[in-house]
Amino acid sequence: MGAGIPSWDAMRVFLEVARHGSFRAASQHLDTSINALRHQVTELENRVGLTLMTRHVDGIRVTAEGREVLQVAQRMEMASLDLRRAFGQSDTNMAGEVRLAITEGLGTFWITPRLVEFQRAFPKLLIDMRCAMQSADVLRMEADMSVQLTRPAALDLKIVKIGRLHAMPFAAQSYLDRHGTPSCVSDLVNHRIVLQVAEHLASVIEYERLFHGIPQPGFVAIRSNVSSAHYWSVAKGAGIGMLPTYSVALGAPVIPLDIGLRHDVDIWLTYHPDVGRIPRLRQLLDWVIDAFDSKKFPWFSDEFIHPHELPRMLAGVEMMNMFAGFSSEHVNAGTDK
Repeated sequence: MGAGIPSWDAMRVFLEVARHGSFRAASQHLDTSINALRHQVTELENRVGLTLMTRHVDGIRVTAEGREVLQVAQRMEMASLDLRRAFGQSDTNMAGEVRLAITEGLGTFWITPRLVEFQRAFPKLLIDMRCAMQSADVLRMEADMSVQLTRPAALDLKIVKIGRLHAMPFAAQSYLDRHGTPSCVSDLVNHRIVLQVAEHLASVIEYERLFHGIPQPGFVAIRSNVSSAHYWSVAKGAGIGMLPTYSVALGAPVIPLDIGLRHDVDIWLTYHPDVGRIPRLRQLLDWVIDAFDSKKFPWFSDEFIHPHELPRMLAGVEMMNMFAGFSSEHVNAGTDK
């Protein structure tokens, strides 16, 4: 260690720069100049005698030594919050920033439309949502919490299974009008299909298993890497593709195809153990867990439920149209126009 024990102010600056990934983003959040933040971090590095982060054109990278200091800074933040609560200074207005990472499909079609109501309930909260096909590294503070379709391996994180995503083949009515309806999986070779390729999906493996030896050109109409593009491909009638079973219940103008093909994947929530001690993060954490409650939203249960059964199960429950703006009512999806 260097000349002495660093102050909480210096550690807090380091913590915020690491959280935001760059001095510029941290300066906007803290309303402080970039040069002032750089000076404080450099002073902290000199004091502890370690290189805590390296500077790059696209932001900063926390070093291995920096990650150890980061854990200390997080504990200091927890202690600071405990002191505020002890003296009755807890922020009852729930202000600040929360960062949620989530897969692109769930983020676009499920969470975002409902998140508007959460933000209205807590107007002083800024929800920074990262929708991506790759899972965020919560341990390295890329997000406060992450909803993903691959089980995290980090031992230092809280890992909770919050649901299961069920998918089956769907097609637009316009496609079925032109090409007919397949009767079984083997019949798909007489159709056009669309594929979504991502790290948490078994699309490529499934393709090789089901259509071994069949070249994709001329058979696969569109191959994309994000759920929104994949949904558009199906809804506009490009071909048959796998979609979540809740699509119909939430207003998507697509038709489920009973040909004996399904894909199930668990939905995981991961977060740092200290998240529960920060009120604004705890509030979002509880809301996310509730958003995947299978008692309210049966399509997230472990058991497969056919899309045709969902309207009956939701009888009397008003569900917002998550595909508003994506549906045929608004954009003529599933037509040749």
